[in-house]
Amino acid sequence: MLASLPSQIQLLERGWLSANTVLITDTAATTAIDTGYCSHSAQTVQLLRTALVGRRLDRIVNTHLHSDHCGANAALVAHYGCEVLIPPGEAAAVAAWDTEALSYDATGQNCPRFMYSGLVRAGDVLRMGDADWQALGAPGHDPSSLILYCPQHEVLVSADALWENGFGVVFPELEGIHAFDAVAATLDVIERLKISAVLPGHGSAFSDVPAALHRARTRLDSFVKDPNKHRWHAIKVLCMFWLMAEQSVSKSRAIAYLCRTRYIVQVAAALGGSADQVVQQALNEMVAKGQISLINDVYASR
Repeated sequence: MLASLPSQIQLLERGWLSANTVLITDTAATTAIDTGYCSHSAQTVQLLRTALVGRRLDRIVNTHLHSDHCGANAALVAHYGCEVLIPPGEAAAVAAWDTEALSYDATGQNCPRFMYSGLVRAGDVLRMGDADWQALGAPGHDPSSLILYCPQHEVLVSADALWENGFGVVFPELEGIHAFDAVAATLDVIERLKISAVLPGHGSAFSDVPAALHRARTRLDSFVKDPNKHRWHAIKVLCMFWLMAEQSVSKSRAIAYLCRTRYIVQVAAALGGSADQVVQQALNEMVAKGQISLINDVYASR
């Protein structure tokens, strides 16, 4: 059973389109870790306004810059004038707003432009709430990703490196860059920490870290043994994410859009098929499993 969190740490759990936001407050400053997808920006601003009870937001810390983790950065900066700290591996791409390097073109996703105020590097210690938090490198899902650990409270903000039932798509693998070993190394880092509560990027907080690590390693082993299993998983995740963002879209538009998405084109080629074949098969399987609906040639997310 999850022990209660210290009063200065709040988990704002979101649906799967938006990453969770962790809000940490003290008498001096307030920090939000990750901000969700852009289509939920107004919701994110309102959630933080309610949670802050009249205080301003001083700082955003991004664990990594996938669109579902930083999509409300611009809206929050506009509302609060807060600073934004990002991992250094993303700095040049943010400065130039290179949407290809930032993965937004490759995934077919959106993110309003924002600027960063400073960097948070692996090995840095951030004062948040009444405690020090360690920034730890967590490559695998994303080469620049960080996780944040508070030894005093034994709390881990695990981003997409560890969920209660798995971890995020290993995006470097979609580019032909071997990264499953990096996922395993990150899981090893987490295993060495003393943790009472994990606040993941998606899903509910949890405390049974050994069980979560076992499930994650079992999934990773299956991907290592059969990389096509991971490729199919990635295709479905990309399709589902876009459909959740659109909510309802015609079959013809969905297939046309998804077949132009670079990651899907690349993964389809690796699977030995065309983007059209792969997308239609993925969507058919998702309909059959009840994950999405198809009524009168209109797809809708559930």
